[in-house]
Amino acid sequence: MRILIQRVSRASVQVSGDMIASIQHGFLVLVGIGAEDGQEDADWLTEKLMGMRLFSDEEGKMNLNLEQCGGSLLLVSQFTLFAQTKKGNRPSFIEAARPETAKPLFDYFTQRCRSLLPGIDVQTGVFGAMMEVSLVNDGPVTIWMDSRQRN
Repeated sequence: MRILIQRVSRASVQVSGDMIASIQHGFLVLVGIGAEDGQEDADWLTEKLMGMRLFSDEEGKMNLNLEQCGGSLLLVSQFTLFAQTKKGNRPSFIEAARPETAKPLFDYFTQRCRSLLPGIDVQTGVFGAMMEVSLVNDGPVTIWMDSRQRN
């Protein structure tokens, strides 16, 4: 499982011209689920995400997590995080989980985020939909995490 965390001053998702999710100050997290991923991957990444100290404290150091800064969370499924680009110019997505496997795991990841920090506003895009994602990256701060690189 892979996530791309972007610290944002705002982010939103539109589907077919309709705004379906919008946050201010927080994380936009793109979530890719691989064919071999399971709940233990989601658990590990959720714990890491919720503890990430990417917000500035009073001294300007990245020392505060999402809860401490009163931020929000926008989760967007994105199978293209599993693109393989070694051969040719057209990416292969063979390592990405099929929708029937990925959607329940994405839902589990979302619910886990909500349960770990019940006071945080957690919104999502629409799984499998063609989405327009807008963001203002704050910093910019962008962090890549892969559950297969735990050790």
